[in-house]
Amino acid sequence: MMFFVFLRDNARWLAGGFLLTFFSSFGQTFFISLSAGQIRAEYGLSHGGFGTLYMVATLASALTLPRLGQIVDRYSAQKVALIIVPLLAAAALLMAVSSQIAVLAVSIYMLRLFGQGMMTHNAFTAMARWFSAQRGRAVSVITLGHNVGEAVFPLLFVLVAGLVGWRGSWVVAALVLVLVALPAVGALIAVERAPRASDPVARKVDAPDWTRGEVVRDPVFYLLLMGVMAPGFIGTTIFFHQVYLVELRGWSLEAFATSFIFMATMTVTFALVSGQLIDRFSAVAILPGFLVPLGAACLVLGLLEGQWSAFAFMGLLGISYGFSSTLFGALWPEVYGLKHLGSIRALTVAIMVFATAMGPGLTGFLIDRGVSYPAQIVTMGLYCFVTSFLMAYVAARVRVRALKAADLSATPRA
Repeated sequence: MMFFVFLRDNARWLAGGFLLTFFSSFGQTFFISLSAGQIRAEYGLSHGGFGTLYMVATLASALTLPRLGQIVDRYSAQKVALIIVPLLAAAALLMAVSSQIAVLAVSIYMLRLFGQGMMTHNAFTAMARWFSAQRGRAVSVITLGHNVGEAVFPLLFVLVAGLVGWRGSWVVAALVLVLVALPAVGALIAVERAPRASDPVARKVDAPDWTRGEVVRDPVFYLLLMGVMAPGFIGTTIFFHQVYLVELRGWSLEAFATSFIFMATMTVTFALVSGQLIDRFSAVAILPGFLVPLGAACLVLGLLEGQWSAFAFMGLLGISYGFSSTLFGALWPEVYGLKHLGSIRALTVAIMVFATAMGPGLTGFLIDRGVSYPAQIVTMGLYCFVTSFLMAYVAARVRVRALKAADLSATPRA
């Protein structure tokens, strides 16, 4: 009941954040890859050639994001949206009219930077600033925009492409961003959310404000990254090589594709569950456990050969995805404060994008060298379990540091 009251009282801001993540779909891999076949055919690219181009464009966007992402510390969420949504639309239009490899590369770079990168970055940073006691709930709600986009846009793209062609579909995407996303998001987040008397009393978990320079010199930051990068690296890697895995196991590709529905259901369910847990216990408190389901998922997929294991893998992966999607939106304010959150989050998002770009290439290289792919998956699972113990240590370090900071702030000055 309290959750529905929360939705009612904060509908405009949650809807604005939801639409930002929803329309970020135009820059996500699942959407861009819907045009992969036509792109390879028209540009004469092999699978490897297009994969390399895509990886380079994605890495370039990751390198740009730390500097560009700082604008969310200087401007309101609405002003940032009014900048990035038209640029994402321009990227979609550039994809539609491109005829040279260089133009194609620039369009993919822009789609990744302004879609996957800045749209999501702006939404998560705004929720972290606007909500304190209910930050977990807010992040869990807007995260659903990604899941709804994954469910809706592939079918819509196929239907539209059947009518106007794949290039025409990108023109339609650009028009949707300008005519629907831009005015809707701009209106919904025109007013910044301010604390209300009816808001629950927030637990004192936000850290003193760190600058990004201080963060990159903090050893705890790099330990955290070992856990934060794992879901994106592992999930993207396994999905990129899913056809190869299905062939190894002798599974039905259709059945494996069906298991994605189970994963999406579990992701949505546990994103909402984790939001409630974060608000009650803090993001740091659940940090040690979020990789355990992912580790179990990798062991199931790597060691078991029955078709049913694909569904077990997807279910466990969905649990970990649900926890991590909400956790990563709420964790950084608890560790490094709010003042420079935009620049810090931009750095972490860039590193996660880098990890997702490198994963498929690294595992593909090992496969070409004769390293067993199931053995690689098992190794990923073992990494998750080891890293879970490391995250328990990190959580303890962060708590001790927070207590020391609180004691210093409470000490009266002479």
